[in-house]
Amino acid sequence: MFSLILLLLAIFNCHSLVSCLNNEGYALLSFKQSIYEDPEGSLSNWNSSDDNPCSWNGVTCKDFKVMSVSIPKKRLYGFLPSALGSLSDLRHVNLRNNRFFGSLPAELFQAQGLQSLVLYGNSLSGSLPNQFGKLKYLQTLDLSQNLFNGSIPTSFVLCKRLRALDLSQNNFTGSLPVGFGASLISLEKLDLSFNKFNGSIPSDMGNLSSLQGTVDLSHNLFTGSIPASLGNLPEKVYIDLTYNNLSGPIPQTGALMNRGPTAFIGNPGLCGPPLKNPCSSDIDGAAAPSSIPFLPNNSPPQDSDSNGRKSEKGRGLSKTAVVAIIVSDVIGICLVGLLFSYCYSKVCQRSKDRDGNSYGFDKGGKKRKECFCFRKDESETLSENVEQYDLVPLDAQVAFDLDELLKASAFVLGKSGIGIVYKVVLEDGHTLAVRRLGEGGSQRFKEFQTEVEAIGKLRHPNIVILRAYYWSVDEKLLIYDYIPNGSLATALHGKPGMVSYTPLSWSDRLKIIKGIAKGLVYLHEFSPKKYVHGDLKPSNVLLGQNMEPHISDFGLGRLATIAGGSPTLESNRIASEKLQERQQKGAPSSEVATVSSTNLGSYYQAPEALKVLKPSQKWDVYSYGVILLEMITGRSPMVHVGTTEMHLVHWIQLCIEEQKPLADVLDPYLAPDVDKEEEIIAVLKIAMACVHSSPERRPTMRHVSDVFNRLAMSSD
Repeated sequence: MFSLILLLLAIFNCHSLVSCLNNEGYALLSFKQSIYEDPEGSLSNWNSSDDNPCSWNGVTCKDFKVMSVSIPKKRLYGFLPSALGSLSDLRHVNLRNNRFFGSLPAELFQAQGLQSLVLYGNSLSGSLPNQFGKLKYLQTLDLSQNLFNGSIPTSFVLCKRLRALDLSQNNFTGSLPVGFGASLISLEKLDLSFNKFNGSIPSDMGNLSSLQGTVDLSHNLFTGSIPASLGNLPEKVYIDLTYNNLSGPIPQTGALMNRGPTAFIGNPGLCGPPLKNPCSSDIDGAAAPSSIPFLPNNSPPQDSDSNGRKSEKGRGLSKTAVVAIIVSDVIGICLVGLLFSYCYSKVCQRSKDRDGNSYGFDKGGKKRKECFCFRKDESETLSENVEQYDLVPLDAQVAFDLDELLKASAFVLGKSGIGIVYKVVLEDGHTLAVRRLGEGGSQRFKEFQTEVEAIGKLRHPNIVILRAYYWSVDEKLLIYDYIPNGSLATALHGKPGMVSYTPLSWSDRLKIIKGIAKGLVYLHEFSPKKYVHGDLKPSNVLLGQNMEPHISDFGLGRLATIAGGSPTLESNRIASEKLQERQQKGAPSSEVATVSSTNLGSYYQAPEALKVLKPSQKWDVYSYGVILLEMITGRSPMVHVGTTEMHLVHWIQLCIEEQKPLADVLDPYLAPDVDKEEEIIAVLKIAMACVHSSPERRPTMRHVSDVFNRLAMSSD
């Protein structure tokens, strides 16, 4: 009987606990259940035992009704549940800079009193629901830096109270809905940049008389002419139309006047002032073909004869072509056979010693038999039979052994905080770059092996390839491809004591800029572990035979730590902290100059690097932005202004605020490229976005590289 009473009490208490939380609390608990990862414990106090959710983190109530859900920058990983729409009094949602994925649930728009929806910096995708028209009170919508696609729903124009609209850096397509300008007359901020919007710019956009700042329509696929009605916008508004497919004369009215060419570059079909290409009298306004690759109206020309008729070449292969293909196939097969024969004779046989043993040393110095010629996939075999005291190749192209390496001619290329780098020329003339790490860390071979083999798998034209490594108690070597034209730092500023050097042309600088971006995109998004470089600077960018860039020293800090060296990142961090302290204490400029000139690497580090230990991809973006500024100005990252010193980023910002002419900022060596002013300004604009003080507002390297891929630059 007593046990029955206890059971009834337990059931009663459980029922009372469940029923004590109101319906809005349960709606938020369903939101919590949709979160797979909450690394900072942001939702830890969201409990069903509470009477209501008003005391929960990120929740704001009025009269016990949920008014706001604001949980930004907490690395939440999950999706948005439909239950949020059941919060009838919900006014504000701010989930920016998290890791939400999936689409926007249509049920969310049942919260028709919503005034602000801020979701930028996530991985949300899919198209926007047509239910947007229900949000009659919506004032702020920021969906930027996501993966949304499709067109803007037609009902969007019903959000007539909208004041701030930011859809930038997505994959939106299609044309803007009819009535966009006539209906959204309360708009104060408009940013549609870095999408794939097409069609013409609505002529009624001139009705948006409340707009302020920059109206950014850049980096889209808008076509047709620029509506003259855009001149009706407030004169203080800057209209950015760069990099579209617009054509025809630029209207010289109102807000479109006196803007300079920077607002219109990247539209090959535009003509008239302020651009340099005049409008021809016989052009009837038809869109000119795009000169930017992979955009519409840019299909390759067909062959034609002298009378303008299409030739017959494209209809099929001639007998001569067929015979040529067969002959080339036969030759190719023969070459493959010769290649195998050559590899066996030159690599395997040459490596045998007098006793017939193949090269290599196992632990204890004993010779072991192995031929590295056409071995199976290195990623599968490297870790199986490798011990210390080996020269370990990381791909099949390595055709030398340790004896050859140690007997080769060596020249010091440079010294840094992480060992000495040698140029090594083998007996057969093959040239390598060998970095000697140090003599410590003899107990961490397996850790070193795992790290170095992961780096050895990276393959990209703009990344220096790690070909092999060697580990022993006394020596730890990294063997790379030799890159012949030195570093970007030397190419920009020369070396101490160098009498003269050939400055980089603008076309070479553009090639380097684009190549570095591609290399970083590979590291950030396509490498096995989505790496971060963490120490990017001009001295770590090497230039190849044709001035193509190769990012070097990736992962070097980690390897040096394992091998007993001192990682560059930590030394830069300490130097930067000391420099900051001295500047704050009013140290003499000469003293500050001594510190900064010897530790310039710290100037390439993002501001948050002093506070956050773990590097992020946005660190690399900042470093890349500083390099862009350095290539535009020709100045080091530490600028002397009179008797004081200033970071290059701050100096550029000051020049922009004071509206100094480009000639005051530009590298004097670029004077012959003055006709490339539009391209230089475009790169400067990207650089300033990369060095934004807030990491969240910096673009990703993928977006930066996409911009450069769409620029019609002379380097291509």
